[in-house]
Amino acid sequence: MAIENTPRQTIKTIVESQREFFRSGATLDREFREMQLKRLLKALKEWQKPLCEALWHDLHKSKEEAILTELSIVEGEIKNHLKHLKRWMRRESHSTPLKMTPSRSYTISQPLGCSLIVSPWNYPVQLLLNPLVGAISAGCTAILKPSPYVPQVSEVIEQMIEATFDEKYIAVVQGNRDVNSALLEQRFDIIFFTGSPSLGKRVMEAAAKHLTPVILELGGKSPCIVDKGANIPLTAQRLAWGKTLNAGQTCIAPDYLLIHSSLQEEFIREFAAAVERLHGKDPQKSRHFVRIVNDKSFERISSYLTDGEVVLGGKTDKEERYIAPTLLRNVSPSAPVMQEEIFGPVLPMLTFERREEVINFITQREKPLALYYFGDEEKGWKMLRRTQSGGACINDTIMHIANENIPFGGVGNSGMGSYHGRLSFDAFSHRRAVVCTPTWIDLPFRYMPYKFFSLVKKIL
Repeated sequence: MAIENTPRQTIKTIVESQREFFRSGATLDREFREMQLKRLLKALKEWQKPLCEALWHDLHKSKEEAILTELSIVEGEIKNHLKHLKRWMRRESHSTPLKMTPSRSYTISQPLGCSLIVSPWNYPVQLLLNPLVGAISAGCTAILKPSPYVPQVSEVIEQMIEATFDEKYIAVVQGNRDVNSALLEQRFDIIFFTGSPSLGKRVMEAAAKHLTPVILELGGKSPCIVDKGANIPLTAQRLAWGKTLNAGQTCIAPDYLLIHSSLQEEFIREFAAAVERLHGKDPQKSRHFVRIVNDKSFERISSYLTDGEVVLGGKTDKEERYIAPTLLRNVSPSAPVMQEEIFGPVLPMLTFERREEVINFITQREKPLALYYFGDEEKGWKMLRRTQSGGACINDTIMHIANENIPFGGVGNSGMGSYHGRLSFDAFSHRRAVVCTPTWIDLPFRYMPYKFFSLVKKIL
């Protein structure tokens, strides 16, 4: 099926109606926000079957993986917001310096207004609806733009949203990059974009015309370091899982391996064994091995197989858009596979002798969305101090995204801003500073002609 573009006039009408609805104040009460979060939670449960079927159709994503990596994460986010929303919305008092006596100081969280949420195709449910939880929680309206590369999922999501919410509050628009351009011509109060750095730059450029704040969740080449002292069987198991999850089409997937030269041969054997445990002797027959999203991505990822020596995998099937979990060694840092984010199940290996080589290699490149270190924990902390990334794991992969109590986001080329839990609420809110001054007294010190200035100087 093909997704039809939402007409420009329809987009304009939706934006105007949402702006009018927001101005009415309908989204401000906590009871309203909680009711909408509960409606979204109910909808996720009612639409679980068609969503899972659509994910299987578009990506060959199993029901188990769909629930684990998509639906359960959104459900957990909703429940977290329902649990804490009352506290997050509460007016907060802050200390006030002596010079401002007898004033009192506060901050209040207010919704930014009309939001635009643009999501990619790789986790099309989670990466669209998780930010929506923050928008609802903060009291914003939202226009959702799913990816046309997963048409079945996008269609089901549109049907679910239409059946759950009024268009003047939450709406879905569909289509290709022409629709993205039409959306970005409109004025929003916040844009939340998940996608590639190149598209993120276009979003930021368009947002600058209206001085619209942006949250950019991008990507990059996330390095994985396997150092002396690493538990190689366990390292291989966790890396094989992280790299083959969604067939490597994960923004925080381990992109390339920096492995101590003394460990490479053992790692190759253990990685092969781990892939077999996870996906069987032939991963193509595994119900849990996802397919590449489209022909263009298949051709790009397949071309990387000639950038090094294939020591595991290498099998491809164009008709199914299948690429086997693949290890490459003897890879040049200048090879094409080392230039752009791979976003597939191909893992190039580069060896090192000293940790300083690793630090230099990573810090000379763009800041990645994630960094993974396997080895002694204390040495891992030292590695983190010398490098930068959006998030990191020591002796694990991917799992930092699973904890809604810590921020998820990029830095530099891998993004700006973060979300999950309270940070999702904050992302769609403005922290408004308020000073409240009583009227029963009015101290003269601040007024011209500044009498007693010598005393005032001592207080300042």
